[in-house]
Amino acid sequence: MKTLIPIFILLHLFNASVMAQKDIRSTKLKEQHFTPKVVMPADTWKAKLTPLQYEVTRNKGTEYPGTGQYYNFYEKGNYYCSNCNALLFNSESKFKSGCGWPSFNDVASMQSINVITDKSHGMVRTEITCANCEAHLGHVFEDGPPPTGLRYCINSASLKFIPDSKQQGKP
Repeated sequence: MKTLIPIFILLHLFNASVMAQKDIRSTKLKEQHFTPKVVMPADTWKAKLTPLQYEVTRNKGTEYPGTGQYYNFYEKGNYYCSNCNALLFNSESKFKSGCGWPSFNDVASMQSINVITDKSHGMVRTEITCANCEAHLGHVFEDGPPPTGLRYCINSASLKFIPDSKQQGKP
């Protein structure tokens, strides 16, 4: 019986630490969700996207830090959704955060994103998805530069970059 009491205490402490979720949601953004205009079955998305794009955007996965093609990329232009070509970000809002993923301090338009509470992985975070097709883009944190103070931490696999010189023939 004496050995069961310490085991019970350890199990109770372990359970309490697992159940506690750190709340790092953005208080600057209000939750919003738009009805998607582009809706396809999973097998159609799988055929259209690369395996990494599918995992990240349709299954809410993530790239390994520092591996995305747009992480250390600073050309002038616009970033579109890799799934549906909706405009998401402009290079003017991109900044070097050192977090391992492309970072922006603003979106092209608040109507281009859904803002959702994400309670996965033992945290409460602010997730953003494409408003046009619901592709997972990444998360938002309140440690970005002025004027917004936000850091949109975005997976490269969810983005498609078009340089300014090619904007006339938009995707």
